[in-house]
Amino acid sequence: MKGLTDVFTLKNGVTIPCVGFGTWQSPDGEVAAEAVKYALEAGYRHIDTAEGYHNEGSVAEGIRRSGVKREDIFITTKLINDQHGYEETLKAFEGSLKLLDTDYVDLFLIHWPAPKAIRDNWEWYSRETWRAFEKLYKEGRVRAIGLSNYWTRHIEHLLRYAEIMPQVDQIEYHISWTNDDTVETCRKYGILTEAWSPLRTGEIFKNEKVAAMAEKYGRSIAQLCIRWVLQKGLLPLPKSVHKERIFENAKLFDFEIAEEDMRYLDSIDDCGWSGKHPDTVWF
Repeated sequence: MKGLTDVFTLKNGVTIPCVGFGTWQSPDGEVAAEAVKYALEAGYRHIDTAEGYHNEGSVAEGIRRSGVKREDIFITTKLINDQHGYEETLKAFEGSLKLLDTDYVDLFLIHWPAPKAIRDNWEWYSRETWRAFEKLYKEGRVRAIGLSNYWTRHIEHLLRYAEIMPQVDQIEYHISWTNDDTVETCRKYGILTEAWSPLRTGEIFKNEKVAAMAEKYGRSIAQLCIRWVLQKGLLPLPKSVHKERIFENAKLFDFEIAEEDMRYLDSIDDCGWSGKHPDTVWF
């Protein structure tokens, strides 16, 4: 990868820019809108949001302010947890389109496989929800469909009945939490893995071993961690609302982490993780 507009190619042939700009925890309104505008100014062309982030309208406003054409931006959004099911999914999708001020989405994901509201019957809801996703895909209203926070057992359950294979799975992935089993499952089926929280929601900045490695390369901790994800063959989704950090985090392509240092970073296991297991999340 040589720049933010380099791409991964999904199994259906759709190309997706190799780094996405995340908007999780970006407050709705001016903060989120300006962050998206800054990201597009910095060269990002892949914006990741979700119904559950409650900032889709602000993402649209940031895109408008940037002046970048809609067709030059890859937009991802996700189905909110309390709208699983066939009709519910279709209705929720219409709401996202309206807020995003667009007539199509580049990538639509099921945000969580078994949220609390449907956990007792998640298998049935998964089938009905995916049926709606396939309808949207066949109609050309989404260019790609996929999953988020699906671990191996959830993926393999969906594949029993899927007519159209998912093209993406977005999971928590960062130094000290790699969920290798799920990543290998995705590789087995040709599903691209995206990495949310590549900076461990800021916790990674407290780790002295990571800080020392970043210093060795003359890079910020964030740059090192995002580059590490890229070199693992995954698509990172860094997030910030600060202009200078948004621009800094985009400078990933003029250095490479040596193989022995990649192995050392792989071995770090004391940064923890969010604790959000898809079968026990509290929302």
